[in-house]
Amino acid sequence: QVQLVESGGGLVQAGGSLRLSCAASGRTFSNYAMGWFRQAPGKERKFVAAISGSGGTTAYVDSVKGRFTISRDNAKNTGYLQMNNLKPEDTAVYYCTVGLRVVTIVHEYDYWGQGTQVTVSS
Repeated sequence: QVQLVESGGGLVQAGGSLRLSCAASGRTFSNYAMGWFRQAPGKERKFVAAISGSGGTTAYVDSVKGRFTISRDNAKNTGYLQMNNLKPEDTAVYYCTVGLRVVTIVHEYDYWGQGTQVTVSS
């Protein structure tokens, strides 16, 4: 089992920044790829970014490339999502997850956090 706890969400104006954190406990964090997904009201959960266990491989959905940066500190068992130049369409609940590979598919990930709300006002 891996327990994940997200933090860092909040309300920000368009153009602003937020840094989400994902604290992991349980099994060895570095053995897992980590991903961030988001879910807007009434919509399905969608891939945002992912990073390999070593941090050497990353992937992003096109809409956040150049604005969001995923990273991790395995010594602290913590992952991050730095979000810059936020837009109203980024508004969603953001979920941290871990799995065996850097993939974009929801059901490929094994453990999920409870989510943190990000709201971007125009």
